[in-house]
Amino acid sequence: MTYHRPGLAWPSFGRLANLQDELDRLFETPLQAWAPALDVHEDKDKFTVNLEVPGLKREDINVHLEDGSLVISGERKEETTSEGTEVHRQERYYGKFSRALTLPTAVAADKVSAAYKDGILTVTLPKAEEAKPKQIDVNIN
Repeated sequence: MTYHRPGLAWPSFGRLANLQDELDRLFETPLQAWAPALDVHEDKDKFTVNLEVPGLKREDINVHLEDGSLVISGERKEETTSEGTEVHRQERYYGKFSRALTLPTAVAADKVSAAYKDGILTVTLPKAEEAKPKQIDVNIN
């Protein structure tokens, strides 16, 4: 798993950042994994998941259902800089990510849809009919 930690490239932090980079490589575990921010909303008919993934291409995002969970994964590829360019600050995360959400009720898997616009991935998960609330009429005898 490749992970690139954003950090400062200012000269005063250079030696400390280099030490941290060496420790990260030694243990091959990042201090902070990249996970895009997401919101989950529910109404009586569906769940809606919005995930912030600006700069990704559609082909860099994978959405699937697996054992009652929604799994969204992808990769933000690091931008290359031309030779002679010095990076003074880099705060955006690069590398692979994966988010898994356990769904509290069954969804209609064949009706799930995903759309990507303006850096926001929206996944709509219609509830299965048996998971939707039912109104029960009370009869008077």
